[in-house]
Amino acid sequence: MSYKKGNNITICDGCRISDDATLEDDVYLDFNVIVRSGVTVGKGAYIGANSILGEYTSEWHNNRDSSPPLVIGSGSIIRSGAVIYGGSSIGAHFQTGHNVTIREKTAIGENCSIGTLSDIQGDCEIGDYVRLHSNVHVGAKTKIKDYVWIFPYVVFTNDPTPPSDILLGVTVESFAIVATGSIILPGIHIESDTLVAAGAVVTKDVEKNTIVAGNPAKVISTIDKVKHRSTGENAYPWRYAFKRNMPWEKLGYDEWLERPQQ
Repeated sequence: MSYKKGNNITICDGCRISDDATLEDDVYLDFNVIVRSGVTVGKGAYIGANSILGEYTSEWHNNRDSSPPLVIGSGSIIRSGAVIYGGSSIGAHFQTGHNVTIREKTAIGENCSIGTLSDIQGDCEIGDYVRLHSNVHVGAKTKIKDYVWIFPYVVFTNDPTPPSDILLGVTVESFAIVATGSIILPGIHIESDTLVAAGAVVTKDVEKNTIVAGNPAKVISTIDKVKHRSTGENAYPWRYAFKRNMPWEKLGYDEWLERPQQ
């Protein structure tokens, strides 16, 4: 056992840990976890049963002397059956559901969650406080900025003339919402403070502060016209109406923005 090991580590039966892996303090590995070469598991992280960290990439199969590193941030919860490839970086307080796949060259920020059976393809960028629900497919080269909500069964595509070697990733700006069952075509740019309605097929860029719906998706309203059914108050921009588990939970959004920077 030559891997680097911190204090108060729990390693359940059946785990396999490569010699140059690093487990920081208070890490918990449930049954049959595989931690491959070059993986760092941050302090206090929980890795669920049958998960694989640092899965081999296509480049590894061509050159087995090379194993790109994987960093799992502190306080993360990786639930059972997750497969996370080498060559990625994941920030602190990350969570997955079960059987999530995250391919290589993916950068994920802090306080993000990715739901059960979601699939993040390679070369993706995901910001802070992003929420992906279950069964979301994120095609390679997708960029999702901070505070974005992606609901179940959303598909981000990337090949404009399939099959081809040209990949055009989708870009989603901060505070956008993509509702259940939407399909976003390659290269689409979804601006901030937008709502893509459930089941929409988005073939054109989505302008800021708008709601799009339908197939093909068209602008049906602006977000300022949407009210909560129970209270009659404005539902959007959602950061003023919703704050659970957000960094402004105790202050409110404007007060949080005005706080002294540390």
